[in-house]
Amino acid sequence: MDEQRVARTVAVGAVSAIAIGAVFGVTAGQMNGGGTPVAQESGGEGLEVLFHDRADRPSRGLSRSADQAAPITARAQAPVLLPSQPQGPPAAPLPPIPEDCEEYSGNRQIGCALLSEFGFGLDQMPALDALWTKESGWNHLAQNPSSGAYGIPQALPGSKMASVAADWETNPATQIRWGLGYIKDRYGSPQAAWEFSQANGWY
Repeated sequence: MDEQRVARTVAVGAVSAIAIGAVFGVTAGQMNGGGTPVAQESGGEGLEVLFHDRADRPSRGLSRSADQAAPITARAQAPVLLPSQPQGPPAAPLPPIPEDCEEYSGNRQIGCALLSEFGFGLDQMPALDALWTKESGWNHLAQNPSSGAYGIPQALPGSKMASVAADWETNPATQIRWGLGYIKDRYGSPQAAWEFSQANGWY
């Protein structure tokens, strides 16, 4: 009985030693060209599939860290959104100045030249001149301090004129085009708009 027990103990110890040696042989073994550990010849054959290149582990760990940090980095680099400004198309070129408009100058001459663009004859210019002289003096930078109406046609708010072009704050032609469109849609003609303004004080 004692001899059998001793024999079993020796056998178990031998198997354990072989297993430890095999594991040690794999972990301490040389690497092949592809980075996979190769078991040493002393009993480690076939065990290389249980292990991966230790040098490969830190790179995967860094990849995970980078992936986790990516959303934070994206949020930190997100552009700050500023309040949007009224946008619009580029300004259209001015048409040639008709000879009959040469009696006017500056913004009035531009207004006279643009009448035909909206289907109005030059006979509408005196009424348009009177209307916008009353409203703004044909000053494209005019602003009503109480209402905020802006520009030659006194658009309220001035940003409505961005529907014509993006330069509505500084380009008199853009303002005049918007104003003539407004007059055409609402009153039919500068003469009708002027008559309404005389009767009501506004148009």
